[in-house]
Amino acid sequence: MLSVGIVGLPNVGKSTLFQALTKKQVNIANFPFCTIDPNVGVVEVPDQRLEQLAAVSRSAQIIPTAIEFYDIAGLVAGASQGEGLGNQFLASIREVDAILQVVRAFTDQKITHVSGQPDPAKDTEIINLELVLKDLETVLQHLPKIQKNAQRGDRDAQAQLPLLEKLNRHLQQGQPARTLMFADKEKQYLKTLNLLSAKPVIYLVNRAANKPALNYPQNLTPVLEIDIGLENELGELPPAEAQTMRQALPCAKNGLDEVISLCYIILELETFFTTGEKETRAWTVKKGARAPQAAGKIHTDFERGFIRAEVVAWDQLVKAQGWNGTREKGLVRTEGKEYVVRDGDVIIFKTAT
Repeated sequence: MLSVGIVGLPNVGKSTLFQALTKKQVNIANFPFCTIDPNVGVVEVPDQRLEQLAAVSRSAQIIPTAIEFYDIAGLVAGASQGEGLGNQFLASIREVDAILQVVRAFTDQKITHVSGQPDPAKDTEIINLELVLKDLETVLQHLPKIQKNAQRGDRDAQAQLPLLEKLNRHLQQGQPARTLMFADKEKQYLKTLNLLSAKPVIYLVNRAANKPALNYPQNLTPVLEIDIGLENELGELPPAEAQTMRQALPCAKNGLDEVISLCYIILELETFFTTGEKETRAWTVKKGARAPQAAGKIHTDFERGFIRAEVVAWDQLVKAQGWNGTREKGLVRTEGKEYVVRDGDVIIFKTAT
């Protein structure tokens, strides 16, 4: 399961967001570093297609796909040198696949800020710079050995050296690794470095609905604005009551659903489905995954024994009222090992096992 780390300065709303997302009680206290070990929660990815597929298949059970969220301790300036809980914070980020950076864009004298007053531009700069500095440390640790091996004629080292030198120059300028372009072979080596600033980032601006929002940098992308405290409160109400209250808000969208969906997108994931009387289920694959890889998500034996896949688009299956209808209309396609799975495919795998 792929994971997202919720990061930011202390007291910006990270743990409140985690609680709202997972409905898991965590320690939300008004002082820095109340979160030491990262809380972990599994969150369902909202997908309205599941209900429609389950209805036509008369499924007994619906199983959505999910993302794992980590609530990570607050970071402060100097974390890359061990300030605050810096080493633990940065080690936790290494374990996740993407970063959800919470930026506080409201003032409240009852909620302390590590620097006195929130400053979204400065706060985001602190987080991003600390990740870059830690990556620079990693690159500089690797460079001497790679340079030495390259001089000795080691072909792998000779191939890796230009990448490390390019990374070194880029990081020295304070730029995150994710803003560099990499060739496919470079990407493979980049993964072994596990650089923090190479991970995809979503910026979540935490603004209070009843207070003016502080200005934040306009170059943050992708970015979402939500009132985390309000979303947490709405999450504790019965669904019907929460929906009624949402209708009275300037924006009736469920902010948490938007957060989860954007995390899914930034991780470059796609969903395919299996559906029948027993269950309708969503499965996650990386974009570009081929049919055998998708089959392996269900069971590793399915990937090894893959023969073919019967595929239909989810909306076609719903419109035709199930598998029998799609077959009668000739909508089911037979695909082989080279088929690239598309988001929304409903698949039956045929295997040798």
